[in-house]
Order: sequence, then C-alpha cells, then structure tokens
Amino acid sequence: MTKTFSADVLICGAGAAGLTLAIDLARRGIACRLIDKIEGPFPGSRGKGIQPRTLEVFEDLGALAAIVAAGGPYPFQRVHHADGSATDSSLFEHHDPTPAEPYAVPLMVPQFKTEAVLRDRLDAMGHAPGFGCALVGFDQDQDGVTARVSSRAGEEIIRTRYLIGADGGRSFVRKALGIGFPGKTLGVRALVADVTLTGLGRDAWHRFNEGDMATQLMVCPLAGTDLFQIQAPIPFEAEADLSASGLNAMLAERTGRNDIRVHAISWASAYTMNARLADHYRMGRVFLAGDAAHIHPPTGGQGLNTSIQDSYNLGWKLAAVLGGAPEALLDTYEEERRPIAAGILGLSTKLLSAAQSGDIRRGRETRQLDLGYPDSSLALEQPRRSAGIRAGDRAPDAPVRDTAGNERRLFDLFKGPHWTLLTDAVAPDRVLPLPGVHRHRFGPDGDLIDAAGYFRAAYGSQSGDCFLIRPDGYVGAIVTADQRGALGAYFRGVGIGRRERAFG
Repeated sequence: MTKTFSADVLICGAGAAGLTLAIDLARRGIACRLIDKIEGPFPGSRGKGIQPRTLEVFEDLGALAAIVAAGGPYPFQRVHHADGSATDSSLFEHHDPTPAEPYAVPLMVPQFKTEAVLRDRLDAMGHAPGFGCALVGFDQDQDGVTARVSSRAGEEIIRTRYLIGADGGRSFVRKALGIGFPGKTLGVRALVADVTLTGLGRDAWHRFNEGDMATQLMVCPLAGTDLFQIQAPIPFEAEADLSASGLNAMLAERTGRNDIRVHAISWASAYTMNARLADHYRMGRVFLAGDAAHIHPPTGGQGLNTSIQDSYNLGWKLAAVLGGAPEALLDTYEEERRPIAAGILGLSTKLLSAAQSGDIRRGRETRQLDLGYPDSSLALEQPRRSAGIRAGDRAPDAPVRDTAGNERRLFDLFKGPHWTLLTDAVAPDRVLPLPGVHRHRFGPDGDLIDAAGYFRAAYGSQSGDCFLIRPDGYVGAIVTADQRGALGAYFRGVGIGRRERAFG
C-alpha cells in the first residue's frame, strides 16, 4: 500500500552528517524526516577523532557533554621496534586551551558512539531515524521533490521541499543526479576491525613495522569502550580474512609475538582508500552532504568532522529559505563547503603519504579551527580590515562579564539557532529590535563588560565596530560605526527581514 507523507526536508542517510542536520533543523522547528536503507545503526568505528572545531559545533547543538562522556583523550603512540624495545611519543603537537579556543586537542570517540549520542539528542527533540527505509527514486519540480521510499511496510511517496543526500560514498542520490565524483584511488587497501584483544596495554596506540607498507600494523584502544581497533594495509590481490583466526595470524606474523590474541570481533571491514570530490553539491532542490560529496583517506581524522560541518553550514540556510529568505542563499552552501573539502582532501592525502613512511604526528591544521569562508559572498567587511579577525572567520570565544558581574562566555551567547550582533560602543545605539538576532553591547549602558580585554584582543575591535555572528559560529559581517547602513542589505539577503531601518 502506498502512503503519502509531507516534510520540509527529507534526509537520506542517518550517519553523522544526516543526524547533525536533523538536529539542527529540529531545533529550528523545521519538519524533517531522516531515513537510512540499513536496518540499524552503523556498528563500527571507522571515524574516531572529534576535532576541536567539531567539539564547538556539538556544544552549540547541546551534545558536547554526552560526547565527552562517551570518549576520552588520545593515548600516546608507542612504536615497537624489532629488538623488542619501544618508543613513546605524543601524536599531536601540544596546545593548551585559550580564551579564544577552549578546545585544544581532539577527542577520541568511536563513530558508533558519536552517532548514538546524536541519535539520543535527536530523540530528545521528538525525532528518530527511520532505518530500513531505502530511497529508490525521486523527481523534482519547481516547488519540491517527490521521493519514493521502500521499506518492509511497502512503498511510500514522500513529498518534500528539499532532499538531502547524506548517503555515503556510494550515494544513490548523487548517482541519480548524474553528478560526477572525480578523484583517485590512493594505492592503499586496508583493513579495520574493532575487536576484543589481550596482550597489549590500553595506555598507548601501538604501532609495529613503521614505514613498511607491507607489514605495518596499528592497534589502538578505543576510548569509552573495552575494544581495540586494528588497522593494517593489506594486499590488493588477496582476499582479506576478517575472522578472529585470520586477524590472529596477521598479528603474529607482523608483530613476531604470539601473546597478542583477538577473542571477539565487533565489526570489521576491508576497503580501498580514495580521495574524491563531487562536481557539485546542489542540483535544484537536492543537496549532497558528507561522504556523498567527498571521501577522504582516514589519516588526520578529517572526514567525519568535515561531514558534520557540512550539515552545520546547510541547516541554518535551509531553515532561513523555508522561512522566506531568498533562494539564492542556498547557493552559498556549495560556494563555502566545496573549497573546504578540496583543501581537506589535499591535507588528508599529504598525511597519508607521511604515514606510509612512519610519520603520523598531527599539527594544528588538522583541528579545523582555522577553516573559514573569507571569500564567501556572505562575508561583508566595511571598510576592509587590516588586523584582527576577518569576515568569514570562525568567531572566537572570550570570557566576559554581564552588568551584574557574572562571568559569561561569548559561546554561551552564540549558542542557539539565532544570529548574534556584538557592538563595541561608547554611546547608546539607535538600533531597532531585530527578530532572530540577539544583540549584545560592550561599553557604557551596554550589557557586557570586557573586563580582561579578551574580546578586544580576539576580535581586534575598535570603538563603534559591529560584529555579526552567523548561526553556525562564523563572522558574517564586520562594519564600523559609520558603515552600519550596509547591514540592512545583508539582513535581507539572509532572511532576517526588512531591516533597512534597523540602523539610523
């Protein structure tokens, strides 16, 4: 029996990207439906690193505490040598948290636990993924998309305003659109397995035969679990034996030890590493996000984080357009996110080459805090700045005080689906209320005090400057006191409404 349902947004793919988008839309009151063809949640840990920028995203989405509880810090890496000795070293360059960057290092959370946290967050909002529901076809017209979904209950016809393909590297949505997925196979085939194992301590990420792609082996304790993850390159021509006996034989051969034993396998997979980027992220009312738009080698822990941030970029724009913003706002999703993915593909590939020679140490560039959209059409600066942050940059955090002397963080003020307008002023503003914009002002008669100077240090602010912070935590516009009129057109372009009289 065919049934008809309606939704503003249909998301195909209930992995990290799809769940993040569903959460962001749900908190904005957007009617969305999330489906996945698999029968239940993904059980593996292919992606396990949550980068500092993604931790900031999770803080905004109300999932940070649960994510922190689900994982733990990365251990030291321990390189085992042929003579039986071992050398310990840090996997990351050391960075301490700062007022502007409260999360300094990645957190290890196995992918299945990250997605479980996101499902719980979505459930708290009254929504849940529909597993066992396969998108089998769709057609789009000027007003929306008609999708055909098959499940054990039969076929459903879902009419939706927008369709999002977050359905992985083999994306049905991307293929149905005929969008090219150019790139290359990177010449590495590998296995990954989550196992119960004895013979190695949980205090280190163990590495054997560094620099030898024929015999290299890594065994990492998975934070928040009793499992270890085994990673190893394998020959292209041989069938991978992913059984316990097969993994034990490989462990004995590559480590020269018989005391390291796999007792049970939670999940295992063999795969070929690729670096690919979709030609387009949008075709009409259909969008690609996550692995459907880009696939990365696992080095550097970039893929899952990039996917989550795709959805974080797209969510507020979909909601704005559904609320009456110009349709052209949705074009900025590809404009902003595709160059980011292209750069990260280059970084991941470079890190893979380094790992093949035994160097897996990771620097600041993997933390994604310096990524932004300075060349975006949504980045407004009047006049152009020569110091401090720029329009399009990630908006820094800073400790401040309210007028009662209570300590606050800028991230507390940014949290939620709204825009934030920060004004550094010495005199009262003539600013009318702005629906969807939370206004905060430093200075006499303002509501915030920059007691320690962290705000001005992070933002390079001068008296009279205005900083408009986007819902996804990037600086949309920076204007001086005499250029505030420029914000009127900006507001209209992002759907804040007719605000041309907001600044006098």
